[in-house]
Amino acid sequence: MVTTTYSSPAGERGHKRMVIAALGVVFGDIGTSPLYTMKACFSGAYGVEPNPENVLGILSLIFWSICISISFKYAGFIMRADNKGEGGIMALMSLIEHKAQLNQRQKVILVTLGLIGASLFYGDGFITPAISVLSAVEGLEVLQPGLHPYIIPASLAVLVALFLVQKQGTAQLGGTFGVVMLVWFLSLMAMGVRAILTNPAILAAANPLHAVHFFAVHQWHGLLVLGGVVLAITGGEALYADMGHFGRPPIQRAWFVCVMPALLLNYFGQGALLSNHPEAVTSPFYHLVPAGVLPAMIVLATLATVIASQAVISGAFSLTSQAIQLGFCPRFGIHYTSEEERGQIYISWVNWALLLGIIGLILGFRTSANLAAAYGLAVTATMTLTTILAFFVIYKIWKWNPLVSGLIGLGFLSLDTAFLIANGMKLLEGGWLPVAIGATVYLLLTTWKEGRELVHQTLSDQSMPVDEFLAELREKDEVRVPGTAVFMTSSQDGIPYALLHNFKHNKVLHETVLLMTILTETVPRVLPDRRREVTALGEGFFRIILHYGFMENPNIPRVLKSCSREFNAELNDTTFFMSRETIIPRGKKSMPLWRIGLFASMARNVGSVVHFLRIPPDRVIEIGVQMYL
Repeated sequence: MVTTTYSSPAGERGHKRMVIAALGVVFGDIGTSPLYTMKACFSGAYGVEPNPENVLGILSLIFWSICISISFKYAGFIMRADNKGEGGIMALMSLIEHKAQLNQRQKVILVTLGLIGASLFYGDGFITPAISVLSAVEGLEVLQPGLHPYIIPASLAVLVALFLVQKQGTAQLGGTFGVVMLVWFLSLMAMGVRAILTNPAILAAANPLHAVHFFAVHQWHGLLVLGGVVLAITGGEALYADMGHFGRPPIQRAWFVCVMPALLLNYFGQGALLSNHPEAVTSPFYHLVPAGVLPAMIVLATLATVIASQAVISGAFSLTSQAIQLGFCPRFGIHYTSEEERGQIYISWVNWALLLGIIGLILGFRTSANLAAAYGLAVTATMTLTTILAFFVIYKIWKWNPLVSGLIGLGFLSLDTAFLIANGMKLLEGGWLPVAIGATVYLLLTTWKEGRELVHQTLSDQSMPVDEFLAELREKDEVRVPGTAVFMTSSQDGIPYALLHNFKHNKVLHETVLLMTILTETVPRVLPDRRREVTALGEGFFRIILHYGFMENPNIPRVLKSCSREFNAELNDTTFFMSRETIIPRGKKSMPLWRIGLFASMARNVGSVVHFLRIPPDRVIEIGVQMYL
């Protein structure tokens, strides 16, 4: 889920540019998997001996996993389940919640599944950059064994530099990323073809009987090896998640014309190499490279893994922004790094949390082989949840035949479940890590959502009906001062507590008073003509209800400018009033006391929403409110 949004230029030439741009954004993760997948399958606690028979079996599993899980499931099927052009598990969750005819209990279950999948993404967000960059830089050891001590420092230097440039934005690098990844995939093809020509018999691995024979021979151990095979399809979720930025056709074309052939040829090339030289199992990818171009390939691989890491980082920013809009996350300060490209954002807290976590992973696990043990469980869990949600789309929204829907769902789910079980076996070897991260994120997301609902209910109980307040205003003939006051409120009814508190102490009101509420819809974007509802309440009071999609970010000054027909609100003559609640846990509500305490801690550490709403800070007055929950 990358935050770069590209325009859709007309014509075949523009379509080709979109395809190349998609190469640099969508396919970084899955495109760099040849660096470590084959090595993981033949090494570690669950690896098998790299003899010709096992090589054919592993290759067959990789070939059919890519064909079924990525080509059939994602590129051919799930990408059709878009939410007004947007993809990703949160968009899928919102689509079901909005359109599927489900009872409240079913919706709660499916929303919970979507949140779990979104939470697990953050677990992947820590591991993907670490294993990708580390596996690329490990090529130094193949080039010169004496360079081994420099692998970890070099990996850390690359990643620290990547995170340091995030605040400046990466919009201008989008086209460059695409060109670099195109060169990368062409290199994968060339390396693979060169090796296949030395052992054409390796192409027999496309026969699924080799995968069946592998399981027949290795039985239970064969299932465990799937924990390494799954690394070949990590990143497949990006085809669906990034659909809103490029559209379905460019992503599908990039996959079938370039990415899929490059990956398969390279995997078959590595298989041909291992069949002839089993000792190359220490680094099958780099042993494919001719000695004369190995330094250049290490540089290219490092660039490719940086691009893959960038996609994950941007995806974390994008997912956090969606969670904020849907009310599951505090409104962290969002910095917009591009005026031209919608969605180019930077979230400082997310950026530094990812960097610290990745540094800890590299220092703790030290090699890509060790990290491979931690990688895969969160990915396969997310893929499984996506399949479950997609089933409800085809059955409840598309109204497909129940038998057809069930067969499709069970077919994909059986493969996802096999991968999930295989990776579950790696739980003690490091697989617990992304699960623990995902569980922590899920706890924080749900605690914030439920806590804000309690706050909203408490403030609603303390508000005053509009008619009663206006009647009292007419009777007392209170002082009105020039200018406009905007009171941000989560309630669509009554007078907000911040206004009552201000009026009680200052005894004056502005000539124009706007009660503004922001609602986030379960669609990615809202049409401009549905953006706002303005209702005149009398006595210079107006209620404004703003509608935004979960992929959009509010711009309050722009809204005020668009309301010139209803009232005149000059930004330089407008004051924004916001309440800042101090939560005091009492444990009297529906949430346990410890979760209320957690919510209170989160609320204390949340920054102002001023930057999120793009309001000039010098026009804001915050009113403190103590609240017992």
